Formats: sequence, structure tokens, C-alpha cells
Amino acid sequence: MVRKVTDWQPYEKTLFRFVFIYFGIQLLPIDGQFVQNLVATGGGYSRYVFNLSRYAPHFFGPQDTFLNWLVVAIIAVIGTVIWSLRDRQTANYDGLYYWLRVALRYRLAIGLIAYGFIKLFPLQAPLPSISNLNTAYGDHSAWKLFSLTLGIVPSYQSFLGGVELLGGLLLLHRKTATIGTLIILPFLGNVFFSNLAYEGGEYVYSGLLITFALVLFAFDAIRLFRLVSLELPTAPNRFRPIFSEQWQRYGRLALKGAFVLFAVVVYGYSTYAAYRTGPVRFPQTPGLPGVSGLYNVSAFRIGNKTLPYSKTDLIRWQDVVFETWNTISIKSNRPVTLLNTNVEQVSGADTERDYELAGSQGRHYYRYSIDSTSRGADGSVLTLKNANPNHKTETLKLSLKRQNASTLIVSGLNETRDSVYAVLTKIDKKYLIDEAAKAGRRGSLTL
Repeated sequence: MVRKVTDWQPYEKTLFRFVFIYFGIQLLPIDGQFVQNLVATGGGYSRYVFNLSRYAPHFFGPQDTFLNWLVVAIIAVIGTVIWSLRDRQTANYDGLYYWLRVALRYRLAIGLIAYGFIKLFPLQAPLPSISNLNTAYGDHSAWKLFSLTLGIVPSYQSFLGGVELLGGLLLLHRKTATIGTLIILPFLGNVFFSNLAYEGGEYVYSGLLITFALVLFAFDAIRLFRLVSLELPTAPNRFRPIFSEQWQRYGRLALKGAFVLFAVVVYGYSTYAAYRTGPVRFPQTPGLPGVSGLYNVSAFRIGNKTLPYSKTDLIRWQDVVFETWNTISIKSNRPVTLLNTNVEQVSGADTERDYELAGSQGRHYYRYSIDSTSRGADGSVLTLKNANPNHKTETLKLSLKRQNASTLIVSGLNETRDSVYAVLTKIDKKYLIDEAAKAGRRGSLTL
């Protein structure tokens, strides 16, 4: 039950009916994607909650679009007309408005908390891989450049996550919800325009969260304007719910406690645990020990033909990177069909972790497995599969031998089944990001 304290004008009722139906549809799980997220397994609890938190109704395929909003608005208009024709002055609009705000508060809170924790423990944008550091600036998409820029300052990323978490937690208490929206609106506005400017894929979702925050802020906006800008006496809002039954009072506390436990405490700990195991956006399968780094291709032969170094040759390799995980990236002038994944993810299996190659061209990325039956005393046989789904049929079979501590020799069959031979010489390259981290510990930077 709720205490009724205001009288509604006819135009206010009509506007509220539209708002109630519109946001009710935006909040309800009405398509199959929610069910898929609900029953999805793998990737841990943090991935499960994160995927649920990003749900929004889709009517036009898997990609989010403002056209979905248009469909919801049309349905809301039709619903408003029907409601207005059938209304018999029995609806408690104060009560409906209160419960709509409750639903929006918790829906907005889970969205902010889900993103806040993956920034607080910098998982959203990890430090760049060796391959990313050796990719030309112009070979990265705008979104990838933004993500890499955020990734090299994990403390700032954690600060952003803290702000997001603070706003989300303030929404959990009715009396601090307005303060929370004052923090959230400029923050989400920056997220929205950053996504537009850098061609990110979250601008529709961040815009949806902004609309939730605007509805919540609108409840106190006029009173705040009168008090702060006009310096006029302003009556506080004294509307509050009345829970007359014992089960209602205890049920309310139980639901709120469960939300805090599972969406804040358990999810926060799960995210921290994922952070402690290493970057969730890179594969977790370890690579060959002792070979990670950047290698110059000092000699290259295809078939019986030796190819000199060339920046324009489509076949010759220019350099090769071995990551600490099971990724090899090869730089060449052979075209790359860009994988333009530009939405935030908490991935499960290694096959889903495409952050290192998403939004980047100029290099071909391969995940490799080691043939244990062919492992020799001085080398290994590797099977490489292109990690880019646009080149998923490409497979290389290479034998790798260590000539000495800084030289590797690879030979075998390339993606076109031609024999290939290359001598890889390791480059002792310093990276400013690593040197700056060392300087932070010793107090000086020398390049």
C-alpha cells in the first residue's frame, strides 16, 4: 500500500501513462536474448551478472539500435490511448509512480554496478599486448585507440569505476537516489558522447541508462530548481510507501538484502577474483615458455624462392610476435578483414576472447596448439589457426626450432599450403609503458 499525497491533472495522467508503459517495456524481459543470458553458463559468475545487466529489448536483430526505442514508443502510445479510454479514476498514480521509480532505480543500479566493478578492477580495458604495441597507430580503429588509451592508465580506469559504483550504490536508498542521479547523469553523458566520437558500440545502451536517470532526477528537479536557482521556499517530498503487513516489511528487506548480496558483494568478489587470475580479455592458455617478444624476420623463403624484406610484398612476413599466451601475430602487407567488435565483454572461453585483434589490422593473429607427439629436444610442431572469424579457414603447420637464445627458425606450410621458411631474430625492444612503470618504483625514467 502507498500513501496518496497529490492530485494529478489530466495532462499529467496522460503523460505518466505513456512514461509508465514505455519504461515498463524497456525494463521487462520480453525477448529471447534475456532467456539466453539467464540460462547461459561458463565464464564465471561475474560474466553471468554482466551479461544480464546489459539486457535491453531488441526487435531488429542482435545489434542495439535506436529503432528499438521507436517500436517501444509506438507500443506505449497505443497503450496510453487504450488506458486513457478505459481509465475510471481508480488508478493510484502516486503509487504507480513510486513503484516505477523503484524499478528504474534498481535497473539503473545493476547496470552501473556491473560496469563499475570491471573498471574498478581494470578488466574492461587491459594493458596493451605486445602485438598491440607493435601495430601502427593508423591500423587501429577509433574504438580500439580509445580502449588502449584507457588501458594504459589502470588507476584512472579504477577511478572511473569508483565513480560509477558510487552512483549505483546511492540509487539503492530512496533518500540518496537524487544525489546518485546528479553523479550519474554527467558521467553517463560523457560515456554516451565518447561512444559516439570513438565509434563505440555502447552508445544506445548508455543512452538508455541516461533516460532512466532522467526520469529519476525529474522527480526532484522542480523542487531543486526552486530551492537552488530561485531561492524560494520548497516543500520536501513526503510521499512514502506504507507496508501494513508483516510479510511486506520483511519481504522488502529480504529482496533488498538479496540484491545487495548477489549484485554487489558476490559479483564484486567474483570480479576481483577474475582480476587476480589475469586479464579476462586475453586468452588464458599459456604459450611456449621463454619465447614471448617481438621478432624481426631476418630471412624468409616461400617454396624455393627467397624474398627480401619489403613493406609492400603481400606474402613476406615483416615481423612476428609471440605473446605470453598461445597467440602468434604476423605482420605483413596481406590484407586483414577487420573484426569490428566494439562492445564491452566479459568473455568465457578463450575462443571468445578477441580483444587483442578486434579493431586492429596490419597483423594476422593466430592461436596455436603444440603437437605433443612431435615435440623434439630442440623444437616443437605448432598448429596455428587464424583467430579472426573473417579468416577462420586459415591454418598453418609450422615446426619451430631454437637456434640460440635470440633466434628461432620456423618452417612448414602456410595458409595456402605453400612451404615456408623463416629466421626470426628477437628484438630487445623497450616499451615506454613498461619503463614508466619501473620509473614509478625507482623515481626516474631513462630511455
